[in-house]
Amino acid sequence: MNKIIKSILLSALTLPMLSAAAFETTNQERSMLIAEQKRALAHSLATNYAKLKPSILASTSAYDLTVGTAELSFTSKELNQLKQVEKTIRSAKGLPHNNQLITQLRIADESMFNSLISETPLFAWAPAGSEKSWQFIEAFDTQGNTYHLPVNELPERPVLIVELDNKQALSEGISVLKKALKPFSSEPKLALNSTTQSTTSPIQTSVLKSIHLQDDEEPWISGKAEVYSIVTGVSPSRDEPVLDILDMPYLDYDGTTYHPNQIIIYWDRYRWKAADILMMEQDDNTNYKELASRLLDVATEILKAIPDPEVQGYAIIPQLTNKVLAAMPDSWFTNDDDYVDVYYTLFEGQHYSNHKGASSNATITLEPLTIQPR
Repeated sequence: MNKIIKSILLSALTLPMLSAAAFETTNQERSMLIAEQKRALAHSLATNYAKLKPSILASTSAYDLTVGTAELSFTSKELNQLKQVEKTIRSAKGLPHNNQLITQLRIADESMFNSLISETPLFAWAPAGSEKSWQFIEAFDTQGNTYHLPVNELPERPVLIVELDNKQALSEGISVLKKALKPFSSEPKLALNSTTQSTTSPIQTSVLKSIHLQDDEEPWISGKAEVYSIVTGVSPSRDEPVLDILDMPYLDYDGTTYHPNQIIIYWDRYRWKAADILMMEQDDNTNYKELASRLLDVATEILKAIPDPEVQGYAIIPQLTNKVLAAMPDSWFTNDDDYVDVYYTLFEGQHYSNHKGASSNATITLEPLTIQPR
C-alpha cells in the first residue's frame, strides 16, 4: 500500500464497523471462488470449441472482440451448467439473480482475430489475487490440456479469455449501492412552479470535461476498466453525510484522455458547496451488498463523532472521505484495478484544469456549469 493511502487510513476517525480481517478473508475466498468458476467455464468452452467456433466467429470482429455467453450455442445440459456458474458468481458479488448472463469471452488482442479463423485457440482467465502475485496465466487447449502463459507477454497463439461482462456487472452493482445508500444520497430535484412549469432557480453543477488515468502497464489478460465514483459531502438540510454513486462507463483504458462532458456534481446537494470525489474500479471480487453495508456503517457513524459540524465546516468532508477509504479492505489498495484516486475539497464555481488526485493517478479538468430555468 502506498504512503499516501497509509496516511489516509491512519488519519481516519476510529468508528465501529465490520471486522476488516473478516472482510479480508471473505474477499480472498471470493476471489478464489470466482476464479474457479471461470476456470470451470473455460474448460467446458475449450473442450466444446469445435461446436462453439461458428457462433464465436459470427459474433466477434477486429472491432468488437467480445461475445457474451448468451450468444453461444449450448445444449440444455450445458446451459444449465452455465446458469449454475452464473448463480454462484452473482451470489459472490452480491448481485441480484436474474436471467441476464454476465459471463463473456474476449479475444485477447485484435491482432489475434484473423489467426483465430485458422488456428485453434487457448482458453484463459485472470487468476485469483493481486496481479503482482501472479506467476503465470493458466489456460486450456481444446483437448483440455493445461498451459502456463507469461503474465506480461502477449502470447503468439490466439487466446480467448473467460471473464465477466464488467460493464453489466458494474451497472447492476451500482443499482445495489444506490438502493442501499438511498437514505444518504439525493437525486437532483428540479423545483417546478405549478403555473409556469419551469425551474424556480438555476442549478449549479460541475462538468467533467476531461479525465486521464496513468498508464499502469496492465497484464494482457486484463480487460477494459469499469470506473465509478463516490461523491462525498454533507447534506445542506441535515447533519448527515451524502454518498452519491456515479457511473463512468466511457472510461475504458489507462493512458487515454477522455472528454465525457459529464455532470459529476450537483452543488445543491452539498453543504458549504464543497465535496470530495473517490474514484474506484469495479473488481471481479467486489461484493456490492457487503460494500454497501460498510458504507452504511460509515454514513451512520461519521457525524456522531463530531459534536458540532458547523464549527469544523467543510473540514469534515475529508474526514468522511477518509473513513470511506478506511472501510475498504487493504487488498483493494495493493492492485490499481480497485482504488483509482481521490480528490479532496472541491468547491462550487471553481475551474480545475489538469487537476491531479491525491495519488497522482487521475488527472481531470472540471468546469462550472449553470443550468438555467426554462
